[in-house]
Amino acid sequence: MALTGAPVGYLEDFSAAGSGKHAKIGILLVHGFTGSPSSMRPWAEYMNRFGFTVRVPRLPGHATDPHDLNKITWQEWPQKVESELEELQKTCEKIFIFGLSMGGGLTLLITELHVKDIAGIVLVNPMIHIPRLGPTLAKVMSVVRPMRATVGNDIKRKNVSEYGYDALPMVGIYELTKMLKITRAGLKKVDVPVLLFHSAEDHVLPVSNTEIILSEISSVKKSRVELVNSYHVATLDHDNDLLFANSLTFVEEYI
Repeated sequence: MALTGAPVGYLEDFSAAGSGKHAKIGILLVHGFTGSPSSMRPWAEYMNRFGFTVRVPRLPGHATDPHDLNKITWQEWPQKVESELEELQKTCEKIFIFGLSMGGGLTLLITELHVKDIAGIVLVNPMIHIPRLGPTLAKVMSVVRPMRATVGNDIKRKNVSEYGYDALPMVGIYELTKMLKITRAGLKKVDVPVLLFHSAEDHVLPVSNTEIILSEISSVKKSRVELVNSYHVATLDHDNDLLFANSLTFVEEYI
């Protein structure tokens, strides 16, 4: 897993204007921790083919150098997503957010903060906690060893990469645990329609993340789809056709 070999533009912010009857429906797609916009690019392009306006931001500290992720504060991530949300609001009447892993946690946080502005959310193996690792322990670990081995690129499909870091920045993990703690405390504020995809075999996050989210949000309209042939980065894996098609149906139901 590394950044080398990524297609031109896949590590940068991506946006595409919509067309036809869906042009004023915006979709904001948020990648995961140590990942890059490339993990969301095929999904964004799929939705754009159906006329939706899409934006895929590169989160601060990502897709540059692993050490950059040890230099940011967690607040920079929602600030970036909020700036993308504001851009969509300039032309779109309804907005959905799609999030993968940490991007799922960010999606929940942004929804908590802007619940009246979000028509619905789609989560893929979303993160809301790291078992046995809270901010206090994460802080100690980041001091002892600022960089550790990564668990990224968890994809069952062969010869596919999400083009992320091949190391795990522990100061970034410390910041992440702080963000997740705040996000979980506000889950009851989430009352929009939710579609959640969970991989039966995920080597990055335990199923407790999915269970916590579905039990603690206030959404009446919420559903879970099990992915049986994908690992953590399901947006690039064998089940992504199923994932894409179901997310399209979900959006069309709520516009």
